[in-house]
Amino acid sequence: MLSYIVQRLVQTALVLFVMSFIIYAMIGLMPGDPIDLMVQADPDLTAADQQRLKALYGLDQPLTTRYWNWLTAALQGDFGYSRLFAQPVLDVLWPRLGNTIVLIGCAFLLSLVIALPAGIAAATRPRSLLDNAVNLGAFAGISVPPFWLAILLIILFAVTLEWFPAGGMTDPGEGGLLDQLHHLALPVIALTLARVGGIIRYVRAAMMEALRQDYIRTARAKGLSRRRVLISHALRNAMIPVVTILALDMGMLVSGALITETIFGWLGMGKTVYDAVLGNDYNLALMGLLFATALTLLANLAADLAYAWLDPRISYD
Repeated sequence: MLSYIVQRLVQTALVLFVMSFIIYAMIGLMPGDPIDLMVQADPDLTAADQQRLKALYGLDQPLTTRYWNWLTAALQGDFGYSRLFAQPVLDVLWPRLGNTIVLIGCAFLLSLVIALPAGIAAATRPRSLLDNAVNLGAFAGISVPPFWLAILLIILFAVTLEWFPAGGMTDPGEGGLLDQLHHLALPVIALTLARVGGIIRYVRAAMMEALRQDYIRTARAKGLSRRRVLISHALRNAMIPVVTILALDMGMLVSGALITETIFGWLGMGKTVYDAVLGNDYNLALMGLLFATALTLLANLAADLAYAWLDPRISYD
């Protein structure tokens, strides 16, 4: 198992290396650069000043040379400065990465708490009123665009009922845990409702398939309780395809967090990367996108390890 984990971590590092070049090239091909913006903002700067500044910051060199210089510095722990925040990139990203992990972690756990019982209940009573109600709710959650859902939640819970704040992370002068949870509620609800419908559909389909297998009939013939048949036999096997979908869904959850963070003013990775791309902050945008890529790759590694826990026949030795 340990050798497999090491092998996957090496593969993750190689993927991040390739992705770093692709992202760097895509950002480098964007129109304009920080020097162009600086010259446009100051009419006293001349074309000669522009060329001198580009030479000073290495922006007049070929793309591959600039990437090699960035990679060499990054391997030594220097990821550059953020142009927008005038701070080292990691000093900007670490707190926001923590905020995003809290947001998507709470949304992920709440989605599982809702999706597992709902999917199991629907699968055990196919074509019943409960099954139809669960399917209707799941399809409604899948069909509503995340940004529209977030706006509806703000109108209902922040404007009409005034139960939760419309945005931000804390109130001025507050900042305690309860205040942070109060501000976290609406973004978590929005992100959960946007993803839970799809997970319910996967759990329902996987459970219905598992309940049709011969080992389930054998377990019932042995006189095992309904709860043990569902939880210990059917759900354990049904979770294998569901775990695959959840791991692949992590990337979509991160991208969904970008919309949610932007609408609710949550200072996370999504909003930071969005602002960095719009502000031509190359270093910040590059590292933010690489963090999102690493998060998705690590989620897939965790899914592979979960396979071995769910099914003892799977071995990585």
